[in-house]
Amino acid sequence: MMLHILLKEWRKSVFPITFLLMFCLAFPVMAGGRLEYEYRQAELSFKRLFKDPKKQKDRHQWLSCVKKFKSVYTAQPSGPRADDALFMIGRLHLKLYKRFCNVRDREEAADYFDRLLKRFPESAYRRRAKEMLAELSTAAKKSCAQRKSRTVPLPVKKSAKKRKLFPRIRKEHAGKQNLKVAASHLAIVRGLRFWSTPNYTRVVIDVDSEVPYKYRLLKKDPAISKPQRLYVDVDNARMGKSVKPFVPIGDDLLSDARAAQYTADTVRIVLDIKSIDRFKIFSLRNPFRIVLDIDGIPIKTPGEKRSNVVAKRQGSKLPEVALAKQLALGVRRIVIDPGHGGKDPGAIGYYRSVKEKNVTLEVSKRLARKIREKLGCETILTRDRDVFLSLEERTAIANTKGADIFVSIHANANRNKRCHGIETYFLNLATDNEAIMVAARENATSTKNISDLEAILNDLLKNAMVSESSRLAGHVQHALIQKLKPRYKRVQDKGVKQAPFYVLLGAQMPSILVEIAFLTNPTECRRLNSASYQERVADAIATGIQNYIREISPLAFRQTP
Repeated sequence: MMLHILLKEWRKSVFPITFLLMFCLAFPVMAGGRLEYEYRQAELSFKRLFKDPKKQKDRHQWLSCVKKFKSVYTAQPSGPRADDALFMIGRLHLKLYKRFCNVRDREEAADYFDRLLKRFPESAYRRRAKEMLAELSTAAKKSCAQRKSRTVPLPVKKSAKKRKLFPRIRKEHAGKQNLKVAASHLAIVRGLRFWSTPNYTRVVIDVDSEVPYKYRLLKKDPAISKPQRLYVDVDNARMGKSVKPFVPIGDDLLSDARAAQYTADTVRIVLDIKSIDRFKIFSLRNPFRIVLDIDGIPIKTPGEKRSNVVAKRQGSKLPEVALAKQLALGVRRIVIDPGHGGKDPGAIGYYRSVKEKNVTLEVSKRLARKIREKLGCETILTRDRDVFLSLEERTAIANTKGADIFVSIHANANRNKRCHGIETYFLNLATDNEAIMVAARENATSTKNISDLEAILNDLLKNAMVSESSRLAGHVQHALIQKLKPRYKRVQDKGVKQAPFYVLLGAQMPSILVEIAFLTNPTECRRLNSASYQERVADAIATGIQNYIREISPLAFRQTP
């Protein structure tokens, strides 16, 4: 009762009012401190972006930085950091425009610089904002002049010649990307690459920035002596000087590829077809390229299969009995892909001298030797030294070499240094955010691009060996855990997962990607750099492949009396 009376009297006294006044006075200081912290974080993000050329290629990274400065401005539009934030937002949009040539970025930059000048006439950024507005105005006039020059029709003779070589088609099948590209910018088609076998050809069109495209398969037209053709129209683009107008291919599926400036802002690439069963087309980013996979049934002459087998037997160093087993089984050649290489170091370890490209190459070489010893299979490395290979080239090597199994070796990374463990992936839609992040890192792209890629995976996976790849991944993951857990502490089984990896797209055989440990974890980084761990990892993966083969053919490794 006495306590209740005391509290009642205290509420009536001056102390609660004094406390309330102190809180009201202190709150702006607290809020200002928080705002200052957020601005410093945004500034730090800006500095990191400018130190990393790889991040600068990703538009998402720029927009993430813009978002941080916007949150500072919207929190206190008249606060002490409002003019700083406005200037930085305008500056980032200006740099975005210079890099990606998107008109919207130019307009956003002008809008934020104008807002800065109107709201903060005494700002220290006033002079620099005016200079950047003048720079934007000059860029706008230049792009307008370029737009006018590009609308000039082509000379009559040249355009007539091109129409005859590349006839116009009214009904076109639109590409699955609906991209808004500024009319003031034309991307450059930089080259055509291809890899070829009698029953598979991969053609890659390299473009220096992301653009929309259309494609269509045309029927054979004997009346004008035209073979069956597949063409791709790359919009908002022009031919680069290094692109050859005619590229002979000369396999059983395609005779050649032709490229030309079809219209003032469209490049057309035509594939002249000899034989085709089906084709797939998709695009990859960072850098942007369009990939065409052509599958067909090659024309075989009598006795070709027999002669090929004999030739391989004569050129092989394997015992005839072991080779015969593998030929009967259908697994005679395994392609091993050491991740990254050359200018692409991959993940950098907890100890900075340890790089993913070197670790994967060492493990892959050991794995190739183990497979030859344990399984008697032929092994091919996509790279046997420190060289750069594009992701689509690695898959093309596996397909063109006629691989029966494809294994890509990688080492994981995470910002959290405590993350550790082993996981094995196969190509499919991602099941969790962690898988998306791993795929984004290995694909050298953003998580947003991974989400866009999943939209086209349904078509790509119809003919992919998803079930066999999943089974192979299970055997390899199980063998890794069983072999390494007794010898090393804290070996975490992160399981078999699925994600859209570029390096596995289009693989025509069971294919997996193995993340053998975390380079960013201090303990696992030391292990990955040791020859003994590399040897045991290679032995475990070879055992997993052996167990997979034994499951699909129980008599594969049965000892003959």
